Amino acid sequence: MSSEPHFDDAHAPGESTRAAREALGVALATSAYGVSFGALGVASGLDVWQTCVLSLLMFTGGSQFAFVGVVGAGGLAALPAAIASSALLGVRNAAYAMRMSPVIGRGVWRRAAAAHFTIDESTAVSLAQRTPHARVIGFWVTGLGIYIGWNLSTLAGALLGDVLGDVKAYGLDAAAAAAFLALLWPRLRARQPIVVGIAAAVIATVLTPFLMPGLPVIIAAGVAILVGLTNWLGGPLRPEPDDVPEREGLP
Repeated sequence: MSSEPHFDDAHAPGESTRAAREALGVALATSAYGVSFGALGVASGLDVWQTCVLSLLMFTGGSQFAFVGVVGAGGLAALPAAIASSALLGVRNAAYAMRMSPVIGRGVWRRAAAAHFTIDESTAVSLAQRTPHARVIGFWVTGLGIYIGWNLSTLAGALLGDVLGDVKAYGLDAAAAAAFLALLWPRLRARQPIVVGIAAAVIATVLTPFLMPGLPVIIAAGVAILVGLTNWLGGPLRPEPDDVPEREGLP
């Protein structure tokens, strides 16, 4: 039997509401950063409609920034490299999809719809919840909220790029990262997750100047998965029940 405490939805009515609040908070913080992408897309030589289509169809921030960054540096001649870089960064979403499959449930149309919204933030918010229904709420509210907000802010950034100037000065990238860290931090309570998180961050940082976009993230994720599967550091992979912080309304 699992040592992780089980919380039934019927005994935690506030969990779904809490999941929705967390999802909306992350959605607002992440969506704001879409202004940066809109401005950068136009500055890289894309039209407003081309920039917006990227957000509508690609909808994964890291891949989008990699694409316009490479195109901006090399023009249309760099298009193959831009596609390769964005595809490499998007590989991680396939791993997220495997992890989120039990949360989404069965059904071809449901899974097809969920595939487009399976991103870093929706996965993180969902897995941070304690009940099955709250995980579902966290996933869909985060994914849909960011999709709507990201596309609206992309359009705003593309239209107002010249007026806004350097959007990095507004610190929107820091807001999105802070929201993501706020979800991750409570889960770093055991020794192994802390060490793995630090090691993965160091590896990605060191490799970034030397490898094409996408590869450092994939290599760092591979190291984290390898350590988790082999349990090199020993000890529990998850916090013990007594280490899990109690939430309001739960026994």
